[in-house]
Amino acid sequence: MGLSASVLAVDAGNSKTDVAVVAGDGEVLGTARGGAFRPPAVGVERAVDALADTVARAFAAAGVTSVDHVSACLANADLPVEEEQLAAALHARAWGRSVEVRNDTFAVLRAGVDEPLGVAVVCGAGVNCVGMRPDGRTARFPAIGRISGDWGGGWGLAEEALWHAARAEDGRGGATELARTLPAHFGLDSMYALIEALHLRRVEPGRRHELTPVLFATAADGDPVARSIVDRQADEVVAMAVVALTRLGLLAEPAPVLLGGSVLAARHPRLDGRIRELLAARAPKAVPRVVTARPVLGAVLLGLDLVGAPPAAGERARAHFAT
Repeated sequence: MGLSASVLAVDAGNSKTDVAVVAGDGEVLGTARGGAFRPPAVGVERAVDALADTVARAFAAAGVTSVDHVSACLANADLPVEEEQLAAALHARAWGRSVEVRNDTFAVLRAGVDEPLGVAVVCGAGVNCVGMRPDGRTARFPAIGRISGDWGGGWGLAEEALWHAARAEDGRGGATELARTLPAHFGLDSMYALIEALHLRRVEPGRRHELTPVLFATAADGDPVARSIVDRQADEVVAMAVVALTRLGLLAEPAPVLLGGSVLAARHPRLDGRIRELLAARAPKAVPRVVTARPVLGAVLLGLDLVGAPPAAGERARAHFAT
């Protein structure tokens, strides 16, 4: 493909979708934002139907009806077979001559590096890790929850905090301030009241994620149990990163380890500090840093990589999303 080729970049997550249409020289021609992308909840076709509306608005803004290549980084594309299924669904829409689907963690990684080299760990609602090298080799995990060996993320941290707090209140576990701070967040005076409110949906189950910042605040105040949960999250982040670095042969050379997602981007001092301390011990050449760039930029750069755009194109796209 020549440099005039254009890319449709999609970053579709569990909470929102960002789409960009980009020329081969890196000029961003049009963008649009849409809602959540959740094939497991609504099915592939309905999820892609919702995505189609966002793509149509981006195409209209760009003044085009199709592109050369579709670079889609999608939540819930956790296994290669899911990537293949989603790629077929996108290809059927005829938005571009070629389609590449990756898990959305790859967008975070590519957005944070100047070349496709390094490892990214994303800790948002859940937790995931991917790595890549310029020659196309990748490292990844199934990342579909406890059945694939995962622990943590915002939902997991809230669940763990609730577990410890419940046991502290009824005597099955050690004392922890979480037994007071978690129910207090919802204006309740006991864990029993919070358990009842969650079970009977007086507090919507979706609000459990609000307890993750409460956990970190309780840890920052010195509570040993809360601190132990935060420390375990750091251990899990580093374990994933070190395995990915090892699989790609990057453990013995300088390589970026990008930290993304709402939990890691918040830069909680204890979590951030322990991650860096453990990485220094287990992967001393790793260079950790928090990713602040929008993930859709990563989808753009992956698309420009594939169409053979020059480095200047990536720099131009990066400058656009930095504004």
